[in-house]
Amino acid sequence: MRISLVTIFPDFFPPALAEGMIRLAQEKGRLAVDVVHLRDFTDDSHRSTDDYPFGGGVGMIMKIEPIARALQSLGVGEKGARAAGVRTVLFSPQGRRFAQDVALEYAAFEHLVLVCGRYKGVDERVAEHLVDEELSLGDFVLSGGEPAALCVVDAVARLLPGVVGTFDSVEGDSFHSGLLDAPYYTRPAEYRGWGVPEVLLSGHHAQIARARREESLRRTFERRPDLLETADLTEADRRFLRGLGWRGGAKA
Repeated sequence: MRISLVTIFPDFFPPALAEGMIRLAQEKGRLAVDVVHLRDFTDDSHRSTDDYPFGGGVGMIMKIEPIARALQSLGVGEKGARAAGVRTVLFSPQGRRFAQDVALEYAAFEHLVLVCGRYKGVDERVAEHLVDEELSLGDFVLSGGEPAALCVVDAVARLLPGVVGTFDSVEGDSFHSGLLDAPYYTRPAEYRGWGVPEVLLSGHHAQIARARREESLRRTFERRPDLLETADLTEADRRFLRGLGWRGGAKA
């Protein structure tokens, strides 16, 4: 998979790209990341990527021309005429909310292009004509799309085949199965009088699996009950949840 990062701050990325799962994905040949400096596609002596908004107002707006040229240099084509294996994304507080299902969707593409916005905003014609979608990490505002882009790269990298040693580890992650993950413990079995649940020390794999499933259900019910509305639940899951006070999607 290839991920291209379009930004006016190319030095933001190299340290993070050289660490953790992103580094591992690149070393294993599963991921190639290239950083595209947007100022290389300007046509004035100041290498300007922004200008004042038409109609007035506070703040600067990122110009369409450098972004269009940068996308053209990547050979991804324009919106509506793009190859099936390519997705172009603009970070924006107004975009679709990023979640695990979106990471899974993105991991299936051959080439993912992430355009990092800055300043007050980006010329609306970029969203209308050049990118496939806008994406947001949540209901808050960052100074630019670069931190968001790193989150997306990391979330996608660990989903690529062969990156995580045991994919069961990924499948058990919070949100991957539609539920929050169960709690985990490691040595020592007791610390300052704080013990580990006995079932985890029993060696009984079926009981451990069920206990973890129930803790996953309990956490989801207590912290994110909205997820239960779309989670794939067995009848045993439903019985357990009803014992907690669940009534088909909401707390009692």
